[in-house]
Amino acid sequence: MPHHITALTGGIFFSLAAGMLWGLVFVGPLLLPDYPAALQTFGRYLAFGLIALPLAYIDRADIRRLTRSDWLAALKLAAIGNVLYYLFLSSAILRAGGALPTMIIGTLPVVIAIAANLLNHQRDGRFPWLKLAPPLALILLGIACVNHVEWTALVQDPAADTTRYITGAALAVGAVVCWTWYPLKNADWLRGHPDRNPRIWATAQGIATLPLALLGYAAYWLWASATQDPLPMPLGPRPWEFVGLMLAIGLLASWLGTLCWNAASQRLPTALAGQLIVFETLAALSYAFWLRGQWPEPLTLAGIALLVMGVIGGVRVKAKTSN
Repeated sequence: MPHHITALTGGIFFSLAAGMLWGLVFVGPLLLPDYPAALQTFGRYLAFGLIALPLAYIDRADIRRLTRSDWLAALKLAAIGNVLYYLFLSSAILRAGGALPTMIIGTLPVVIAIAANLLNHQRDGRFPWLKLAPPLALILLGIACVNHVEWTALVQDPAADTTRYITGAALAVGAVVCWTWYPLKNADWLRGHPDRNPRIWATAQGIATLPLALLGYAAYWLWASATQDPLPMPLGPRPWEFVGLMLAIGLLASWLGTLCWNAASQRLPTALAGQLIVFETLAALSYAFWLRGQWPEPLTLAGIALLVMGVIGGVRVKAKTSN
């Protein structure tokens, strides 16, 4: 078998594995609906930070080379791209269910391209607006289809809270904003430090996340005791399930998922790798409907298909290096 075919097959396998692992972050709030979003966020990143410690020890010589400004950049990226992003996402899923927030997050590949244009992030060139418009229209139509199904089911349920659903959708948009800012700023640092290993930078962000997660967890614990919150602290009503799930998400999604994605990126052309990010959305939606114990409605499936077509079409748009 020719080498390029082997690399392509391996790349697709690794990107599928990364998508299935990353999809797990959408499952936590659905499996632990009785745990507040803040506790799930700080628990997940506490686990990720602890996992990063032995990795930092292995690469300690490279870690020592990082300057104070590097650590400050890692702290900002960890605060917005990790903690704030997952706080928004888990809050959105707890309020609006799994389907709509997952679809909104699925727009990221195209939203990042639009943000790169608006913010004149032109090192890679500008994306032609006219070519970005059709995939964006498909994505918006796909989200509208899924939203219609979810909203109709909600309105028919007399016990449902429509305000919670609307705030859930708004929080998912907040998560998209965080994760649009993150890759642009992360790319800036990596391009500004071409001599640094991306693995070291990922570990540094894990280490920077640890104090944020510890502070957040402690603050939530204090707030819960001050307000006499009935939730038993520090590990909630189902401690073993909570700790197990946080460690699983920290290890499988935050670390192993990124490792698989890096392996895929080394084997695939960038344009193809970008399209395969949709595996995360498809995995997360599959998990959400599996946990519901139901098949998606035909209109939901149509919406998912439109989203996938839109993302693939959007990632295929080539940037123009000169205007």
